[in-house]
Amino acid sequence: MKRLALFICTLLCANVLLAQVGTTFWIGDIQYQIKSIYPAKAVKVYDADPSITTANMPETVTYNGTTYSVTAIGDEAFKNCSSLTSVTIPNSVTSIGKMAFSYCSSLTSVTIPNSVTTSIGGGVFYNCSSLTSVTLSNNITNLPCYYDGSDAYGFFYNCSSLTSVTIPNSVTLIGNYAFSGCRSLTSINIPNSVTSIASYAFSGCRSLTSITIPNSVTSIGTMAFSYCSSLTSITIPNSVTSIGENAFYGCI
Repeated sequence: MKRLALFICTLLCANVLLAQVGTTFWIGDIQYQIKSIYPAKAVKVYDADPSITTANMPETVTYNGTTYSVTAIGDEAFKNCSSLTSVTIPNSVTSIGKMAFSYCSSLTSVTIPNSVTTSIGGGVFYNCSSLTSVTLSNNITNLPCYYDGSDAYGFFYNCSSLTSVTIPNSVTLIGNYAFSGCRSLTSINIPNSVTSIASYAFSGCRSLTSITIPNSVTSIGTMAFSYCSSLTSITIPNSVTSIGENAFYGCI
C-alpha cells in the first residue's frame, strides 16, 4: 500500500513539473520560457519589450523560488526591437534561434560566446542596419539562411554598416545570402575550414575590393559575388570544381 501511495505521489509530482514546461514569465524587459525542469532546470529567452534598449541577459534567473539556467535565445526573440543598442549573451547560452535579432536597426555590436556550440539560426542578424562589429562563436559550423515561403533571410543580409567580420575556423558553409547587401563590407577573411560559398553569399557587397578563396573551397554558388562593383581581384584555387551561373555578374 505504501509503495502504491509513493508511486501515485511521484506520478503527481512529475505531472506538476511537466505542466510547468512552456510557462512564460517576465523579468524586466525580457520574457523567458521554461524549457525543462528535469534533469536540468533551463529557460530560453522567449520575447522582449519592443522598446528595450539594452539586453543584459544573466546566466540564471529565478521564478517562483526556482532558479533556472538561461541556455537559449529563441526564434525571433528580439525581432523588431528597433531601439536595442547593445546585447550581452551569457556563457550559459548554447543555441540561438532563427531571426533572433532581425530588424534590430540600432544594434551596433554583438559577441556570440563560444558556449554556442550549435549552428545559429538563419537570418539571425537580418536587416541590422547599424551593426558594425560582430564576434562569432568559434564553435558554429555554418552561417545559415532562413526561408519563409518564397522569401530568404540571410545571416547578415542587409547589414549595411558592417565593415569587417572574422569568420571562425569552425565554419564550413557560408550560406545563401549570408552577407548579401552588406554594402560597407571592405574585407573578408574566409578561413580554410570553409568548403562551400552558397548562392548570393556576397551579392551587393559593393565596397569589397579583393577576395582570397582558400584551397578548402570546392564550390561557389549562383551569383555569389554578383554586384560587387568595387571588386578588382580574386584568387580562385584549384580546389574549386563548381562555379554557379552569374557568380560575378555586375562586377564592373
